Amino acid sequence: MKKIVLTGGGTAGHVTPNIAIIPRLQEMGYEVSYIGTYDGIEKKLIEDVGIPYYGISSGKLRRYFSWQNFTDPFRVLKGYREAKKLMKKLNPDVVFSKGGFVTVPVVFAASKRHIPIVIHECDMTPGLANKLALPKASKVCCNFPETKNDFPEGVATVTGTPIRPELFNGNADAAFTFCGFKEHKPTVLVVGGSTGSASVNNAVRACLDTLLKEYNVIHICGKDKTDKDLESVEGYRQFEYVKKELPDMFALADLVISRAGANAICELHALRKPNILIPLPLKQSRGDQILNAESFEKSGYSKVLAEEDIKEDTLVNAVHEVFRNKDKYIEAMSRDFDADSITLITGIIDSLVDKQ
Repeated sequence: MKKIVLTGGGTAGHVTPNIAIIPRLQEMGYEVSYIGTYDGIEKKLIEDVGIPYYGISSGKLRRYFSWQNFTDPFRVLKGYREAKKLMKKLNPDVVFSKGGFVTVPVVFAASKRHIPIVIHECDMTPGLANKLALPKASKVCCNFPETKNDFPEGVATVTGTPIRPELFNGNADAAFTFCGFKEHKPTVLVVGGSTGSASVNNAVRACLDTLLKEYNVIHICGKDKTDKDLESVEGYRQFEYVKKELPDMFALADLVISRAGANAICELHALRKPNILIPLPLKQSRGDQILNAESFEKSGYSKVLAEEDIKEDTLVNAVHEVFRNKDKYIEAMSRDFDADSITLITGIIDSLVDKQ
């Protein structure tokens, strides 16, 4: 049996594409294992799909001053030693890395044993973890055509992002019942990323009374970010995190308000959901979400609001505008060909194994 190690963590966006390719890999005869952090979000997500999970120590690659920047290199070195032991134990034929700080020691350990490595870069420009790992990569899969130019000739392939098949099988009626809505109105789904966004949450709640006059609102807030005072508000339902019910909620949603992480917006594109993107500002990121959002707005897929420009009236007006023109956004998203990312990526993985 062929063996593969998947790695990626820190956010759900670094895990869900891995989950999307697991069934195909198993169909192809691969024994799948996963390496992540000891207690990151990836641990529960992977254990829920029944894949053997191995935790390692990891530091965070920060671009800002923190005292942890002085101690985390030791955690990374510890993680590298642990990853080397796991590579010897698991003896994979190939490693697939989705990004996030935990992947760096895994990729370096695999390279030390001359194991082929496939890296997936979903953003317009490579993240810091992937920048460190790229010299070790045999192949790179990327999401945007513009990204391909950042890599040597023949290394990168535009594959798109793997989308979980279950997202296409949602039941709108099931979501309506699950949320306990009583009145059939257009539905706005708010998603602030796997860890939530305080600024997006605050902006939505500030104009909630106005929105609820015309829309039902499903709000995925992030861990510990629900508001107890709003639990009984008719037409509004809030959740820390949603997994099993998410496809149903997407099916019910007429419009989505979202951060602009690459995996999130690719899911919106695949599902043809009109959307408003609020990218992470530069002060909180390296600017990747801003570039992602600009690309989608230029293509006619999305309306973009800068976080610093969000006020009650601007958000409400944007919701009205996108809903009023939702057919235009759906048509724009429908014009473009959707690559079978799962087939492309697993094909690249398998070709490296066959060469050995």
